[in-house]
Amino acid sequence: MECSTFRLTFIFLAIICKAHITKSQNPSCNSNDLNALNGFRKCVGSPVDGWGVFPDGECCSWAGVTCNNSAVTQRRVIGLDLHGRGLTGEICESLADLDQLSTLNLSHNNLHGFLPHKLFQMQNLEVLDLSWNKFMGSFPLHIHLPRIRILDVSDNNLVGSLTSTICDRSHSIESLNFAENWFHGEVPVNFGNCTSLQRLFLNGNSLSGSLPERLFQLEHLCELQFQDNGFSGPLDGRIDNLSSVVKIDLSHNLFSGVLPDVFKGLPKLEHFAARSNKFSGQLPPSLMSSPSLSTLDLNNNTLDGRISINCSSMARLTSLNLGSNLFRGPLPAILSTCHRLSVLNLANNHLSGAIPSSFQNLRALTLLSLSKTEISDLSSALHILQRCRNLSVLILSMSFREEEMLGHADLLFPYLKVFVIGNSQLKGSIPVWLSGCENLQLLDLSWNQLSGRIPSWIGDFDFLFYLGLGNNSFTGDIPRSLSELRNCINSSRSFPAGSLSNVPLLSGKGDGKFLTYNQFWSLPSTLDLSYNKLNGPIWLSFGNLKGLQAFYLENNQLSGNIPNSLSEMQSLERLDLSHNGLTGEIPASFQKLTFLSTFDVSYNKLSGTVPSGGQFLTFPDSSFEGNIGLCGSRPSLPSCQSQPPSDELPNDEASTEGATYSQMAFGIGAAVGFTWTVSLCFLSGWVIDEGQRSR
Repeated sequence: MECSTFRLTFIFLAIICKAHITKSQNPSCNSNDLNALNGFRKCVGSPVDGWGVFPDGECCSWAGVTCNNSAVTQRRVIGLDLHGRGLTGEICESLADLDQLSTLNLSHNNLHGFLPHKLFQMQNLEVLDLSWNKFMGSFPLHIHLPRIRILDVSDNNLVGSLTSTICDRSHSIESLNFAENWFHGEVPVNFGNCTSLQRLFLNGNSLSGSLPERLFQLEHLCELQFQDNGFSGPLDGRIDNLSSVVKIDLSHNLFSGVLPDVFKGLPKLEHFAARSNKFSGQLPPSLMSSPSLSTLDLNNNTLDGRISINCSSMARLTSLNLGSNLFRGPLPAILSTCHRLSVLNLANNHLSGAIPSSFQNLRALTLLSLSKTEISDLSSALHILQRCRNLSVLILSMSFREEEMLGHADLLFPYLKVFVIGNSQLKGSIPVWLSGCENLQLLDLSWNQLSGRIPSWIGDFDFLFYLGLGNNSFTGDIPRSLSELRNCINSSRSFPAGSLSNVPLLSGKGDGKFLTYNQFWSLPSTLDLSYNKLNGPIWLSFGNLKGLQAFYLENNQLSGNIPNSLSEMQSLERLDLSHNGLTGEIPASFQKLTFLSTFDVSYNKLSGTVPSGGQFLTFPDSSFEGNIGLCGSRPSLPSCQSQPPSDELPNDEASTEGATYSQMAFGIGAAVGFTWTVSLCFLSGWVIDEGQRSR
């Protein structure tokens, strides 16, 4: 027994000794670093995920903390990565006491307040990422970060001018990102001292002036993003000194003049964008024969002349956007030899003639926009383009004016997702061949002269979420099948078609102006049947469309009650039923449509009380005018004095029961009429008979 007790005691002492030795071999983090981290935790004001409420002194084991591998002295904190952890509060200057820190990443949080100046005096810091927060105030003017390689303060609320000292003592810096803030003034000349700079992001600010000459001496610069500012003046021809540049984006500025013909000096350039500027003149030959270029976007300038391109040299070209310029002449047939071309936008130019038959060779083409041109012969165009088997987006609005829509042509577009040909004054009816486009998600035929009935097969599309048929001459009732559109029933859409690369889409509403959407899926889920000659009721089953955001039925000949079931369209933001022949009341249940921002039932035959709760408080009086039977608390309406109870029957049931009573009344009247007719016949026959007998 004594021997056993001795053994247990010995084992216990051995474990304690081993633990002590292990602890001495793995020293804890430095006490100064621990204090700095605790100070940061207190400033943040909320528990840091992975640190615990009361963290211990072993800070090297905390989430996001990286220490060096010292086995002798106390371990030092060299990295702190807490991106995307929902941090709030401010950054204390005590964080700068981590004097061995080389990487600090606090991006994608909700941190706010001013940037601590001491944070920009850290001698060992190489990576500083404070992007996607809510920091405000000016950027520190005096910076001493001798080892900094990557500095990112993008997507904050910083103001003032850019610092001119960032490159004075930081010759190793490779990436500077000041994008999406509120900086103003000119680009500091001293940026030219960042001789190792590879990436410069200044986009999304209010910067102005011309680009400094020394900027074009940075031979290692490979990415330059200056879009969405106020830069002006001509593009300096010395841009060809940037021999390593891969991507240049100068879009949405005030650059002007002729594009310099110096692009031969940019052998690695893959992406060049200068959309929405004031560039003029003809396309430089060196740009239109660049062998390295894959994406070219010069949309919305004043470039002119004919489109001249060397597709044999531009073997890598996949996207060409020359829309909204002053180009003239026929569509260049040589474009068909750009075999990798996937996106082609030539909209809003003075192009004329027919689509060349050689365009059928564009096998990689997925998006084509030829809207607002003088191109003609729609029949030939569709027969040619159907051979582009990968074509998924086809935008032809405001072209092919006053031509005939091919109704029964044998066409096949198996991958077509977007078909827009609005405001072209086309004649005919909705083409049957569209029923074979099983992947269709957006169909806009608005602002034409199409007629006939809306075919029921439109409701069979699985992915259709935008249907624009407004401003035509369609007749008959609304197909009930439209209330079964699967992609409008659910609030989440299936299979979005992806980016449209800022190609303008013609809105089916308003005056037919172009609306530009950066992403195709940013369009609201819409059903637009307005300004036609449709009649009949609004089906109760439209309440199934819980994902629909905009419902336009105005200026038709619809009749009957407004279905109470429409209140189940929980995503609805816009509802226009004006200028029809609708009767009955405005359903009180519409007050639960919390997203409804636009509502119009003017110029119908409605009666009863106008709801006053929910979003109805925000609708103008004009939304209800032209209905002499409406009353309510609005100054423009008469007060409701002795109205019959409206809650005895729901609106739909009242409509059904009213119809039943009408049928019963008609049946009784018909029976009585029939009895009187038979009696009269018998009576007439009896009188005639009696007359003959008396003779």
